[in-house]
Formats: sequence, C-alpha cells, structure tokens
Amino acid sequence: MSFRVPDDKRIRTGAYGSDERYGNNGAFAIRLRGGRRVYVIASDGAGWEHVSVTLQDWKCCPSWPEMCEIKSIFWEPGDCVIQFHPPENEYVNDHPFCLHLWRRVGVNLETPPGELVGTRVPNTKGETR
Repeated sequence: MSFRVPDDKRIRTGAYGSDERYGNNGAFAIRLRGGRRVYVIASDGAGWEHVSVTLQDWKCCPSWPEMCEIKSIFWEPGDCVIQFHPPENEYVNDHPFCLHLWRRVGVNLETPPGELVGTRVPNTKGETR
C-alpha cells in the first residue's frame, strides 16, 4: 500500500503553495484524461491518508470516473479507499461540490462480496471487473 502525490502537479505559490518538504501534504492542480481540471488537497496526518477533490468550475461534484482516476493517481490499484457518509450530527460541509477519499494507514478494510455490489461483466479483454 502506498500513498503518493504527483509532485509535478503541486501548486507551489499562493495561499495553497507548498513544495516537496511538505511530503504528501499540499494542493495539486491536475488535468484528467477527459480534459477537466481538478484541484486536490492531500494530507497524510493522524493515521489517515486523505484527498479532497473539487472541479475547476466549482459548480458540480466530480463524477465516479473522475474520482477513480484521482484514486489511481494517489494510491495503488490494490488499495481500498473510501468515501464516508457519517452520522448527520457529524456532517462538515465547507464546500458543497467537494468529495473526499480516505484510507486508514495500516488497516485493510473489509469490503462486501462483489455479487452484493453488482453484476460483473467482461471487459474488451475478456476479463471480468
């Protein structure tokens, strides 16, 4: 398991500016495969790895494929990261169109069996996913 940041996408100036001395903590401007630009704030403190993801236009939430791409940039394919839906009395909403991914360091999360999630279909290579 490995949390990593794309240092070539790091925002280096302004209020959110940082450099490599900050390790995995900082803000990043990333252009996704579909051309959309996202802003990511990453951190790895207190036993948690975390990214918050906001689209450049700040008018809607990132899509599932966009969040999958962000997951692949910051974590390994075998890492399980989650989006929390906490009890309502614990809600925090600093921005209505920002989504978060989390991973507890040193903990392998249990996931439900695939057949409870949905039907697996073969991809173009004949592999199921």
